[in-house]
Amino acid sequence: MFRPSVGDDVAPIMPSAGCEDPGRVSAQQKVHVCFLLLNLLKWTSCQNPCQRDSTNRYANCQGQDLVEVPQDLPVTLQSLDLSYNRLFHIRYEDFSSYTNLRALNLSFNNISTIECGSFASNTLLRNLTLFNNSLTEMPSTLFEPLLLLEFLDVSNNLYNYSTLGKVFENLVNLQNLAIGGPLVSKVLKDDFAPIKNRSLKKFSLKTMSKLGFYEPGALEVLNTRVLWLDISLDTNAQALPLILKDLAGKTIDSLRFRRLFESSYYTDTMDLFCGLVDINIRELIFFRGMFTENLLHQALHSIQKSTIQDLLLLSVKFDRSLNTNNTHILFDRLYLNSLVIRDIAGPHIFKYDWTFTWFSKVRNLQLSRVHLGSLPCIAWRQMGNIECLDVSDNRLIGSNLYNPSCWDGGLPKLDTFIAANNNLQSLRLISLLTAKWPKLTKLDLSSNDLGVYNEVCTWIPNITTLILKGNTLKMCVFQCLPTSVELLDLSYSQLEQLDLNYFNRATNLKELVLSHNKLNFISSDWRSPNLQVLHLEGNSISLIDKGTFKDLPSLRRLTAGNNPYDCTCDLYAFFSTLQNNDEMLLADWPYDYQCFHPQHLRDTDVEDYTPWRVECDVSLVITISVSTTAAIIILCMLVCWRFDVPWYLRMTWRIVKSKYRSKKSNKSREYNYHAFISYSYSDADWVRGELLYRLESCSPPYRVCIHERDFLPGRWIIDNIIENIENSRKIIFVLSSNFINSEWCNYELYFAHQRAIGHSLEDIILVVKEKVTMEDLPKRFHKLRKMLRTKTYLEWPSEPSKQHFFWIQLKSILGDASVSLAGQEGLSVVNEAVVGPVFYLYHI
Repeated sequence: MFRPSVGDDVAPIMPSAGCEDPGRVSAQQKVHVCFLLLNLLKWTSCQNPCQRDSTNRYANCQGQDLVEVPQDLPVTLQSLDLSYNRLFHIRYEDFSSYTNLRALNLSFNNISTIECGSFASNTLLRNLTLFNNSLTEMPSTLFEPLLLLEFLDVSNNLYNYSTLGKVFENLVNLQNLAIGGPLVSKVLKDDFAPIKNRSLKKFSLKTMSKLGFYEPGALEVLNTRVLWLDISLDTNAQALPLILKDLAGKTIDSLRFRRLFESSYYTDTMDLFCGLVDINIRELIFFRGMFTENLLHQALHSIQKSTIQDLLLLSVKFDRSLNTNNTHILFDRLYLNSLVIRDIAGPHIFKYDWTFTWFSKVRNLQLSRVHLGSLPCIAWRQMGNIECLDVSDNRLIGSNLYNPSCWDGGLPKLDTFIAANNNLQSLRLISLLTAKWPKLTKLDLSSNDLGVYNEVCTWIPNITTLILKGNTLKMCVFQCLPTSVELLDLSYSQLEQLDLNYFNRATNLKELVLSHNKLNFISSDWRSPNLQVLHLEGNSISLIDKGTFKDLPSLRRLTAGNNPYDCTCDLYAFFSTLQNNDEMLLADWPYDYQCFHPQHLRDTDVEDYTPWRVECDVSLVITISVSTTAAIIILCMLVCWRFDVPWYLRMTWRIVKSKYRSKKSNKSREYNYHAFISYSYSDADWVRGELLYRLESCSPPYRVCIHERDFLPGRWIIDNIIENIENSRKIIFVLSSNFINSEWCNYELYFAHQRAIGHSLEDIILVVKEKVTMEDLPKRFHKLRKMLRTKTYLEWPSEPSKQHFFWIQLKSILGDASVSLAGQEGLSVVNEAVVGPVFYLYHI
């Protein structure tokens, strides 16, 4: 009962497994090895994962190359798809654990046997598909527990009869039934008796390619809204009138004949379709098969007398009849809501009736994939009642489609024109063509070669829908678009730039589709006051901010996924605002939005991109910056106050300026004095009366520099201090409380520490005239503090008896006074009366 299928490699495995040396391997071992290999095959097939939903109610195991029903699926399954596998046997226990199943699809397998009771546990099953398997018997008994069954398809199997079992009498919920197969050679009167007068939605019957026998009354018991008959009558054409007679008086929404004549044309003269007049049919479909002019004439002749509203000729092979006398017959009473002629093999379909009167009473006409290069004028003139014309998927070019001589009266009722998938290149020709169609509102020109030429077009003002999807559009196309449109589809058209001026004129535009183009920027100057729906997905847009759509006040729905977004603060602000906006819907959010830049965020969902607030809030950044700067300034001021930094800075600046000036003067750096005396004006009497007198009255005398006498008038004070300190071998500081409080004495002490490289602190002589404590010294005098702690200083004794030793020590520190100094000849003493008052001011 098993029918091997092409590519079935299950059976050949067993004989060859583990049987390489018959002389050494026992039969029992062979069986054991083969058993292990079968289990391995089973385990391998179970490793093919089935797709499941999050609720574990639906599992899709389609095309997993399974040889057995998987047993590791959740028991909560309600829908299981096992189609397109290699199942050949259904066991009793295969579905016993899936008691919640509502839908089971086993189509396109090699199932030849199903054990009894295999569906006993699936009493909730409503949809069962066994289409295209290898069943040699209709498994009627298996359906006994399936009382809730609504859809059953056991067609295209290998049983050779179409008789329904009595179990179908109990399937009271059955609405869709498909039976039969390529081996059914006859249809008998009582085959469908179990469903007599059962109201079905759809019944499908398939027989062999050449039906041998049809017994009248077989289809008479049927009561169905849709009837599909896959019946070939190549050798039994007289069965068709019998079938139609059995359907007389019935109401059928759709009647489809598949392969009515499969391998040969019907050449007899008997009218096969006369029975259509007695059936209340709305739609008649001829799918595949072979038609001649005479057969089509018979059908049309009966259809115009029937209730048929829709006629479809699909994938039919059409040819001329050798002998025909039908050219004089007019079909001016063929009232059809729709006539569809699609996928016709052969170029003769439009040569059938050169008057084209069968188009005259048609409201909706579709001529698709019929090798239509052009239509003669007489055909256009017969389309006066057409409201929708579809000529898609042909070879039409604009010059053949537009023929001014054909448009005497135009198409006065045409509302929709579809010319997709042709070779149209000029929008201007289309505008001229449609100018004669006063009621045209919808125009579909998808997948042509439009939009390349720089054209100017004039359109009728009624056009509200224009579809240019799949063309190659340049920006110049906007000057040839109608401005009256409410829906404009420019998707998949390689569009790189928008003409914003067009949208200023197209004030009626409500929906714009720009999906899957090459747009990389949306200008914030874009204005379209009535635009409500905008599609921008699949472009190259990297940035959208809150100002992008500010001039689209009516925008309510936006799709902008699958763009290479640059995740910045502006983008974050836009989407954050949009999510809190109840007036606008972001239709494809959030799954189609990923970051492309910067590199470290690539492939991150925009939904998960949350920058720090300080990155995006400019006011916060300014506040933090100002606050931080103020804090640093305050801290620096405190540090400067604590360590008296301004004083050091002033001194450094004055030294630099003095160095600069002294460098210009180009003076000699040889010593001019044995000592420079720094003292306070309050101690001037002691310096002049004691210190200066003692040193300059020696023999030889010391050459001493004091500011009251030796500073040059007219020079900068700082320059005098620095230059005389540097030109003196020793510096004597007369320390007293007045010295500490004197600003200029402090300068002289500071400059003494900053003497040129090569000098040492040994050149400084500290003479303590009055007792000075560490607490009396300013904190900035840390070097003086250090010297008082570590360096021996001379203290002026108050007792006269000790003063002699003071002068001896001082002279020994000053060294030999006989050492010659630069500029010793011609020495002149500056008049104290002239310079004195100047220095009295800054030493107090």
